[in-house]
Amino acid sequence: MNGKTTVPVTRAYARADSASARLFERAQEFLPGGNSRTTVFSSPYPIYAAEGQGCWVTDVDGERRLDLINNYTSLMHGHAHPAVTDAATRRLARGASFAMPTPEEIDLAELMVERVPGVERVRFTNSGSEAVMMAVKAARAFTGRPKIAKFEGAYHGSYDPVEVSLGSSPAEWGPLDAPASVPYAKGTPASILDDVVVLPFNYPDLAAARIEKERHHLAAVIVDPVPNRIGLMPARREFLETMRDVTAAHGILLLFDEVISFRIGYRGAQGVFGVRPDVTTFGKIIGGGFPVGAVGGRADVMAVFDPRGGKPAVPHGGTFNANPVTMSAGLAAMRLMDESAYGRLDELGEKLRAGMSACLESAGVPGSVTGLGSLFRLHPTNRRFVDYRSTVADATERARLERLHRELVDHGVLISPTGLGCLSTVVTDAEIEYFLEVFHACARSVATS
Repeated sequence: MNGKTTVPVTRAYARADSASARLFERAQEFLPGGNSRTTVFSSPYPIYAAEGQGCWVTDVDGERRLDLINNYTSLMHGHAHPAVTDAATRRLARGASFAMPTPEEIDLAELMVERVPGVERVRFTNSGSEAVMMAVKAARAFTGRPKIAKFEGAYHGSYDPVEVSLGSSPAEWGPLDAPASVPYAKGTPASILDDVVVLPFNYPDLAAARIEKERHHLAAVIVDPVPNRIGLMPARREFLETMRDVTAAHGILLLFDEVISFRIGYRGAQGVFGVRPDVTTFGKIIGGGFPVGAVGGRADVMAVFDPRGGKPAVPHGGTFNANPVTMSAGLAAMRLMDESAYGRLDELGEKLRAGMSACLESAGVPGSVTGLGSLFRLHPTNRRFVDYRSTVADATERARLERLHRELVDHGVLISPTGLGCLSTVVTDAEIEYFLEVFHACARSVATS
């Protein structure tokens, strides 16, 4: 924070005649609310992207912003990385998809099996949501049990069972040792709620006790080791170890959702924490910027998908599963992520998180920063985080975060409105310093407003 950076102003989108305003007006004629992704909507309208190069995005009004969200953590190497673009282009020139398997899916699956401790077999999907859906179906088929358990506040994609108690409010929570099953989408059947056991995150004894009580009915316990919606607060190692022990004792599958957290280490979150699940779901970075998801796990569990000998226990089609363009781009992206690349991102991530905390303190703005590896999340409060309930912001805190986010957008930086952000390999110390200068200026502006 040396005060030498000139903080840009990037507000062309706010003009009534801006290109983004015109595009949104047109979009409302053809898309519900002008939108296909709730996460990219902002009021009164979103800023439309034109192109991206490296760690910078240019909007349709010609203004550039430092991209520290990378399509919600999916771009490990920023935009248009030459190696990834070349791999996809070369494969595209030979055909984009077939009613046949291709060698590329074997190559990417082999890389994942070699790297990830809990993965012996892999099956590809088109999104992280689909991966979680198939993992849940696999767990039910393998165990013969109907229920799953998930943690209060955790996000695992757009699938009714794993959306239970996502975003529940204090009035709906119920007791900490037995959180209520709360629907997320209107119209969720009561039968879905009955089949989902909700657990308190980072409370090993309370969670284990409830698992013990439901042990005869549980097919799987699903946990994200670094859950974004629970404040991007890493799980305690003791907590994950307890979940491993209690599930193993009762034949319940432990399912890690590493759709986001796979980016924290060469061997994923399970490598960082030293806890091996039975099944893992993936997405985002393994596709090199293309739609992707995957389920990986123990060979005996994954055998429920095996079509040899007739109808498998869990039939699983998908026109674009393992399409060769995604597989080629994903393989190129993952090969670039050697252990030294992860180490460098760890160092930059720590520098960014520490720098943001210093900026908030210097500006006198209540706030804190969580995260691990290349992931960070800005919180509009100084209180200590333990679980989902402790991270839920009140009205004043929400307003503060909204103001900070808007200041960043209007001064050349992209993060999520929730405060989530991440680094890509094309970010250097220079971009970190640039961001911290801008962030400090934005924090001061919020402090004086």
